Parts: sequence; structure tokens; C-alpha cells
Amino acid sequence: MKRILIDYKKLDHKVAAVLIDSYPYGYGDEDIITLKKPNGEIIEAVEVKTDDAVYLVKISKSLSKFISNFEENIEKELDKTASSEAILSSEDEKLIDPELESDADPETDSLY
Repeated sequence: MKRILIDYKKLDHKVAAVLIDSYPYGYGDEDIITLKKPNGEIIEAVEVKTDDAVYLVKISKSLSKFISNFEENIEKELDKTASSEAILSSEDEKLIDPELESDADPETDSLY
């Protein structure tokens, strides 16, 4: 299984959802994994397991804000997607409307 060190900002939606499910009320000291890079830099991360990988999500000041605001942000994004799909759907209906296709009277207009 792969172990991937990643910043939360680069997580795809599925892994971000697993992160939120794993730490719905935030993370504590017992959840933090400390890593030391070859250059001596220390990185703290929390672990998120998926079927194909173990993600070590770097801890930053804004990670806790991300976790607390995730549900609200997803709802806003879903609302935007739904409204843009509705607009596209209404535009498609206008294009298909048979009354808009032709104003010509088939009995009086001739192609020849």
C-alpha cells in the first residue's frame, strides 16, 4: 500500500471526505504522526486510509478550519453545480423547442 505525504489543499474530494469522516470533531495529539525529513525539518501529519493508499495529511493552521468548514463548502459547491446544470438544461430545452426551429409555413414556402 502506498503512503503519500500531501497537503490538505491538494486532496481530491473523495480523500477529503474520508479525512472529515475520520476526524469529524478535529484531531488530537494522539492522532498526530511526526516525521523527520532528511534535511532535519519536522513535519506533523494525520493519517487517512483509503482502499489503495495511506495519506499523511500535513497539519497546518488552516487544516482545522478546513475540517470545520468542509460541510458548508461542499453544500455551496453542490448548489453551484446544481444551478449551473439547471441553466444548461433550460438552454437545451430552448434549442429543442419546435416552435423556435422554423417560422416558415410548409404549405406556402417551397424549396423549388
